[in-house]
Amino acid sequence: MWSKFFSRLLLVIPTLVGAITLVFLVSHAAPGSPIRSMLGERADAETVREFNERYGLNQPIHIQYLRFLKKTFFELDFGKSIEGFAVSDELYTRFAATLELSIAAMLPACILGIALGVLASLRPGGLIDVISAGMSTLGVSIPVFFLGLLLLLLFRSMPMGERLDLILDIEPITGLFVIDAALRGQWEEFRNALKHLVLPALTLGTIPLAIISRMTRAAMIEVLQSDYIRTARAKGLGSFRVVLRHALPNAAMPILTISGMQFGYLLSGAVLTETIFNWPGLGLFLTEAVLNRDFNVIQASAFLIVLSFVSVNLFVDFAYLWLNPRLREGAE
Repeated sequence: MWSKFFSRLLLVIPTLVGAITLVFLVSHAAPGSPIRSMLGERADAETVREFNERYGLNQPIHIQYLRFLKKTFFELDFGKSIEGFAVSDELYTRFAATLELSIAAMLPACILGIALGVLASLRPGGLIDVISAGMSTLGVSIPVFFLGLLLLLLFRSMPMGERLDLILDIEPITGLFVIDAALRGQWEEFRNALKHLVLPALTLGTIPLAIISRMTRAAMIEVLQSDYIRTARAKGLGSFRVVLRHALPNAAMPILTISGMQFGYLLSGAVLTETIFNWPGLGLFLTEAVLNRDFNVIQASAFLIVLSFVSVNLFVDFAYLWLNPRLREGAE
C-alpha cells in the first residue's frame, strides 16, 4: 500500500510544474499589461521603465519563468503584488477564508446528502426518493450567481461582505474565524462569524449536496441488492443495523471519492460565490488579480489552487486504499 501511495505522491511534482507553467504562459500571453493597470495609460516612458525593472518584466520570458520556478519551489517566495504587499502573507489569509467557507459548505452537504441518499435508497420510487430527486435536480440546475442573489434579496438583514463586522476582532490561531473565536471563548465574535458564513455557505453547498445525495442513493441501491445483505436480513438482523453496519460502509468508497472531488473544487476558489457575497477568499483574490494583470498574485493563487486540489485527491486515494482491503492487498 505504501509503495502505491508514494508513487502517487511523486506525481504531485510534475502535476504542479505542468499546471503553473501553463498558468504562467497564459497569463503572460493574454492581452493587457500590469503596467497600465497600475500606472494608467498616460504614464511616461521613464516611469514604465522603472516599473519594469523593479518587477523584472523587462527580462526575456524564459528568464522570468526560471526565476519564477526558483522562487516558487525552492524559496516559497511569491514576490510582491503590483500594489506593494507581500503575496505570501495575503495568500495565507485569503486561503484561510476559502477553507473556512468550503468546510462550512461541505459539512452540511455531506451530512444531509448522505442522509437523503440513504433514505431514498430504502424505497426507490417512494415519496422520499421523489422529493430527494427533485431537490437534487433543482440544486444542480440553479446557477450559483442566481441563488446567491436570491438569498441576498430574501435575507437582507443578514450580514454581507467580509468575515466579521469591522467593530469586532479575533486574534488568529488557525486563521478560521469560527474556530479561533471558539478557542478563545469570544462568543460574540463566534456568533457574528457564523452569521457571515451562513448565506455564502448555503449557496456554495447546494451543488455538492445534490451530487452527494444522488451518488449515495446509487451506491446504496447497488449494495442493498448484494447477497451478503440478503444473508444478513435472513439472519434476522434489523433494518437499522443492516443499513448502517453493513450496507453504508460498503457504499462509502464512491461517496468518499465524489465528496473529495467536490471539496477540491470548492478549495479551488469559489469565484462566483465569493464575488457575490464579497467574501475575501482565494476566488475573489484571483479574480481581482486577473483584472489587474497582477502576475505574481495570479501565479501564486494558481499554485495554491493546484496544490490544494492535488492534496485532496491524494488524501482520497490514500483513504480509498485504506478502506478497501482488496486494493490494499493488491498494492502490497
